[in-house]
Amino acid sequence: MTQEDGALDDLVRQRIRGLRVARGWSLDALAARCHLSPSTLSRLETGHRRIALDQLVLLARALGTTLDQLVEPADDSDVVIRPTHERGSGVTTWLLSRGGAPHGRTVAKMRIEPDRPYDTLGVHPGRDWFTVLSGTAVLRLGDRTVFVESGQAAEFATMVPHAIGARGGPCEILTILDHDGEHAHLSEPT
Repeated sequence: MTQEDGALDDLVRQRIRGLRVARGWSLDALAARCHLSPSTLSRLETGHRRIALDQLVLLARALGTTLDQLVEPADDSDVVIRPTHERGSGVTTWLLSRGGAPHGRTVAKMRIEPDRPYDTLGVHPGRDWFTVLSGTAVLRLGDRTVFVESGQAAEFATMVPHAIGARGGPCEILTILDHDGEHAHLSEPT
C-alpha cells in the first residue's frame, strides 16, 4: 500500500466515524444497520482492520451516502477558487463560485467605478442581493435612489427596473445572483 492509499484509507475511516457520530449513532447502532459486528466496525474505524469493498457498500448504504462520496479523494481543487477578473463598462468582476453552483447561484465580487453609468435600468426575473465591502453603492430602483454604505446589504425584487453605481469613489460589493441575475449582470450585452 502506498502512502497515498494510506491517506485515502484514513480519510474514509474519518468519514465513516464522522457520519456515524453526526447521526448520534453508537458503534452498536451502525453495526446493526450494516450487519457488521460492533467490534469489526470499531477495528475498521480505528485502522486495525482493512476495509473490504463489500463492507464499504454496506456502510455507505447504512450511513445514507454513496460509495463514491465515501471514497472520494480529498483535493483542494474542489475547495479553493482562484478567481480571475473581467473588466467592462466601469465594473471589474471576480467570480467566486464555480459553474453549476448549488441552486443555480453565482457569487461574485464587483468593483464599481464612480464614473460607471447607471442610468439604464434593467429588469429580469428573481431577486438580487449584495453587501457593500467598501465605499457606497448607489442602487436605483425605478424612481428611487438608495445609498447602501459599507457594511450594509440590499435585497430587492429584480422585476423592478434597477441599476447599481458608486458614489464618491469606487465601491466594492459581494453579490449573490440567481441564473437570471447572472445572465443580466455578468454577461456582456449583445
